[in-house]
Amino acid sequence: MTYGKLYLIPTPLAEGPVDLVLPIGTLSIIRQLDIFIVEEIRTARRFLKAAGINKKIDDLTFLLFNEHSEIKNLATYLAPALDGNDIGLLSEAGLPCIADPGAEIVRQAHLHDIPVIPLTGPSSLMLALMASGFNGQHFAFVGYLPTDRQNRIRRIKDLEKTIRGKKQTQLFIEAPYRNMQLFEALTSTCNDETLLCIAANITGENGSIITKNIREWKKSPPKIHKVPTLFLLYCSF
Repeated sequence: MTYGKLYLIPTPLAEGPVDLVLPIGTLSIIRQLDIFIVEEIRTARRFLKAAGINKKIDDLTFLLFNEHSEIKNLATYLAPALDGNDIGLLSEAGLPCIADPGAEIVRQAHLHDIPVIPLTGPSSLMLALMASGFNGQHFAFVGYLPTDRQNRIRRIKDLEKTIRGKKQTQLFIEAPYRNMQLFEALTSTCNDETLLCIAANITGENGSIITKNIREWKKSPPKIHKVPTLFLLYCSF
């Protein structure tokens, strides 16, 4: 029996026309699918409408999988593919499985020999790195920094040390409502000559990707409270 495919479906990073962010080939595949594994059903339905799906939304099947789902039940999500049906795996924003729980689903797909097909779409990490002016050949995404003040300061100092020792760009994120706390920790901890790129609301109407050294950022703090933001650190050598 031929198994269905698991399509990894990217979604826009910000509000705006979907066809300006996703290529026609990706949209064409999305419009053919009937079964979706999603983090949130409400936002998934809204995205699919914006993507131009012609079927009735209520006729689609949504399988909810997020950080609260039980790992032991993973195989049940792929049962339709084992019966020959294609499935789409959606992220809330950007690429599935990148800073996203969907990697567990993909691992199960490989264990069951289900073909995994990644589709083209926006990655906040790659877009920010491209536009930062930092080292794009040697970089690391380190996720969230500690929320405890002392541990966060220690972590920032470690990142600076890594940058200088390895010439490696460091990328990290924060919950949008804590962006300014992280910014203040960076500007009070880092060397004045350390370079900081702040990529906010990427692909959005008011999106920006700006690189300055810490000294300059202290003079003009960004307005990124509750704005989806990616931070990148590097040094001028």
